[in-house]
Amino acid sequence: MTLKIIVSGPRGRMGKEAINMILNEENMELVACIDRINNGKMLADIDGMPDVHVPIFVDSKQCFESIKADIFLELSIPDVAFTHTVNALKNGLRAVVGTSGLTKEQIHDLKILAFEKELGCIIAPNFAIGAVLMMQFAQKAARYFPDIEIIEKHHDKKLDAPSGTAIKTLDMILETREDKEQGHPNEKETLQGARGANQSGVHIHSVRLPGLIAHQEVIFGGLGQTLTITHDSYNRQSFMTGVKFALNKVNELTELVYGMENILD
Repeated sequence: MTLKIIVSGPRGRMGKEAINMILNEENMELVACIDRINNGKMLADIDGMPDVHVPIFVDSKQCFESIKADIFLELSIPDVAFTHTVNALKNGLRAVVGTSGLTKEQIHDLKILAFEKELGCIIAPNFAIGAVLMMQFAQKAARYFPDIEIIEKHHDKKLDAPSGTAIKTLDMILETREDKEQGHPNEKETLQGARGANQSGVHIHSVRLPGLIAHQEVIFGGLGQTLTITHDSYNRQSFMTGVKFALNKVNELTELVYGMENILD
């Protein structure tokens, strides 16, 4: 079976990598793209894009109603990702969402819609298999080391902070960690923000610098010891194994799954 796929965000770094991957897979076919500009053009008309005659739409609703497809791959920005995914599910497409920044309320609404439509939907804060394992290892370690700080580092063009990976890591940690306020109970910041964001006693620090791609450290402290679990993505090809896996897997699902760890064998 050939999977007909619509990609949102084709000009972005992740979008370009995903399109190249799709074009090189025998069981996948790129049938349309959604972009905030270039409405009515073909992908081949855009500088730096593959020479393929695939139509571009600005309006996702129009795209889904006009093009026959199986799966929608969302790789654009948080401001439009939710609307695009709602439109996809309403038009009978399964969805794979790699755009971070969706709120818990939006994820909940998408979960209800996917359940009602009996359509698979995968929302993945990080497609890198190593990052998924890092989150799982951190969740296990949190049972024994409740003093935790997360440092996530990304390129300076990233729109959200903290990253979706950091938030997902924290959610998984809080499932197993006992409540504890990390640090001195009377500590004071002499420079506001020095201790980063704080949720349930876990501090998260976001670094944004050119030259970075996607990196995260989860640091655990205990009596006389520390444990650091680290993952680094040095290029966006590191995400493509997970994207390909999710595109194939979502076709088997009839509900929303949040996090790649829930679909890996």
